[in-house]
Amino acid sequence: MNKVLAFSYITISIITLSGFNYIKKDKGDLKKRAAIETIVIDPGHGGKFTGTHGLISAEKNVNLQVALKLGEAIKEAFPEINIVYTRTTDACSGNATNLRDDLQNRARIANEAKGDLFISIHSNATPQPAGGYYVKRVIGYKKRTVMVGKGKKRRKKVISQPIYESDWVKNTRIGTETYVWKAAKWEDKMNAINRNERVSVDNMEDSAAEVSAFDSDSPEQMIRTQLYEKKFFQKSFTFSSMVEEEFKNSGRVSYGVKQRDVGIQVLQATGMPSVLIEIGFLTNKEEEEYLNSNEGQAEVVSNIVAAFKKYKLSIDKKHASLLP
Repeated sequence: MNKVLAFSYITISIITLSGFNYIKKDKGDLKKRAAIETIVIDPGHGGKFTGTHGLISAEKNVNLQVALKLGEAIKEAFPEINIVYTRTTDACSGNATNLRDDLQNRARIANEAKGDLFISIHSNATPQPAGGYYVKRVIGYKKRTVMVGKGKKRRKKVISQPIYESDWVKNTRIGTETYVWKAAKWEDKMNAINRNERVSVDNMEDSAAEVSAFDSDSPEQMIRTQLYEKKFFQKSFTFSSMVEEEFKNSGRVSYGVKQRDVGIQVLQATGMPSVLIEIGFLTNKEEEEYLNSNEGQAEVVSNIVAAFKKYKLSIDKKHASLLP
């Protein structure tokens, strides 16, 4: 009974703390902060990790071009927001020499920047070759005499041999999709949240408070981190849905918000709301050309920025309602 009461008390305490709008650094001095101060933009792949290939481009280059333009557009719309990139050149993040370090560096940069939102930009591909591919099909049969058996049993046999024709099949898959981390990977996300010093009650409830972290091994911290994880997942899903809605409104094919069965490491390792946006298929000739054009990249950026404006507005409203 005492354990139940203690657990209930801790839970109520955490929820109560999460509703605070500010704390006093010194008497009469209120520390306030904006709901969204820092956005981390992650151009997927880079260096020797090129990602997928189309007919005319490598994914790493398309991702970088769109990511840099996205950062500039957000900065233009919201000069007060700090934009942090995980890479700005054709190199692995932190000049890593292996994929494991590359992914870890991306998460480290995001967590050290104490980001409020992590946006990873990627381009998609089908398992089939870019542009199109040949598929063989049987169009008939012809009789053919062959020898079968060995020694004295060797004899002639008439068989039906298939006649093949190769058809060119265009790679027609197009469209966008946005990923959030796999819900089953919540423990990885909680560990990332605990590593991100910027995570505080203000991030969870969109208030302007920063509350000192509990002991990382305490029951209070465990409960608090669980609340963060759920809140961050909700925010990630909200932003992802807004992104896909903007793509759809502009005439793009949208496959909606998804989770990968194996999870996505860079999303699980960042202690903040985080999404991975697949901006289109490089394996489709027309969509690849679109994603490599100034007009196409501008439209993709415009869609994501429009979604961010809606997302920020919803966050700011909650934030304002908690201010004193």
